[in-house]
Amino acid sequence: MPTLYVVGTPIGNLEDTTLRALRVLGEVSLIAAEDTRTTRKLLSRYEINAPRLVSYNDRNRRQRTPQILKALEEGDVALVSEAGMPAISDPGAPLVAAAAEAGHEVVPIPGPSSVLTALAVSGLPVRSFRYLGFLPRLSGPRRRLLHDLASSEDTLVAFEAPHRLQKALADLLDVLGDRRVAICRELTKLHEEVFRGTTNEAIAHFSKPRGEFTIVVEGAEEMHGTPQVDVDIAAELLALRHEGKRAREAVRSVSERFSLPHREVYDAWLALPERS
Repeated sequence: MPTLYVVGTPIGNLEDTTLRALRVLGEVSLIAAEDTRTTRKLLSRYEINAPRLVSYNDRNRRQRTPQILKALEEGDVALVSEAGMPAISDPGAPLVAAAAEAGHEVVPIPGPSSVLTALAVSGLPVRSFRYLGFLPRLSGPRRRLLHDLASSEDTLVAFEAPHRLQKALADLLDVLGDRRVAICRELTKLHEEVFRGTTNEAIAHFSKPRGEFTIVVEGAEEMHGTPQVDVDIAAELLALRHEGKRAREAVRSVSERFSLPHREVYDAWLALPERS
């Protein structure tokens, strides 16, 4: 029975491909590509006579899936994303599931991954990590997600668009505190950049962000020397309250000063004794 090959392709530099991937792309009867223009560049670079090439993306996957399953009855098919491994933050997963359910063998052809690449060069401990995909577009859902992860010991890794980077970093700073981060821009491409520093420093550095970004944030347990929310922090909050500071301003001040998650400091504020 024909096979669906899930083929990893370069995330930028076309030299980052494997011999096995090139062989498979040249042997299958059909390539289902998230972006056919990107795939054609890869095929042209390695002088692969393109087999039948069709698009498979969020806009057409519902009607395209049965067509690809029909093609799988007649020959092998390769699934490729615009960059990296298919089915990771792209529409490939439904096709993989449908092919497996139809009884086809699904074979991975490992390749580059911007998630692992960013983690590897971040300089942050990666005993465990949590992949978030693209961060929510709006601040409210984004902040709620970060609040849920504030005490997580996992290193966090996420994608972000350039026009949302500044707002995302501001929410990271406000909710998680001034943690160590690695901001990876245009990985493996001509203008590749890896910034390592704190969230606050990253906000200043990327004043006019351009390109594609992968954000790596240290986990809660890696924040060496960070004090816990205790009586000292409560005293700081009390002092600010006596100065007339409102909750939002006081919590943000203490969170930034002690590099504490916003949620923990806010909980401490709520636990303060009532005014006498």
